[in-house]
Amino acid sequence: MLLRTLSPLLVLCLPFLAACSGTPEVTSYLSPYRVDVRQGNYVTQDMVARLKPGMSRDQVRFALGTPLVTDMFHADRWDYVYRFQPGRGAAQLRRLVVFFEDGKLVRVGGDVVAETEASKEATAAAPSPTSRVIDVPASPK
Repeated sequence: MLLRTLSPLLVLCLPFLAACSGTPEVTSYLSPYRVDVRQGNYVTQDMVARLKPGMSRDQVRFALGTPLVTDMFHADRWDYVYRFQPGRGAAQLRRLVVFFEDGKLVRVGGDVVAETEASKEATAAAPSPTSRVIDVPASPK
């Protein structure tokens, strides 16, 4: 009995629901929830600021965490890659490369770099590039 009563009502409502599917307000309201996806090593500028020239691999691992990519053909290079895909919007990709010589930190490159007072003033005046390499000077003995 209930089915016989609801079936004519459904037949009358279906064309109206189909007409509403093209409007952006209805489709954005009825679209499914999308989860933010974070992958890789999240490295902040504060973490990079802790790096000092001559640090050992263990010290760098303690400061930044275990690298996402370690290449056996390039054992003196560690890559930290972070990708953030929000539920809605464009993906963000961040990279940091750490270089070693004789087991000691030599230089750091990528788009996550430590900021000093001089570099803050310079970046305020000019637009910053997306990727840069920093040579870490050797510490005086």
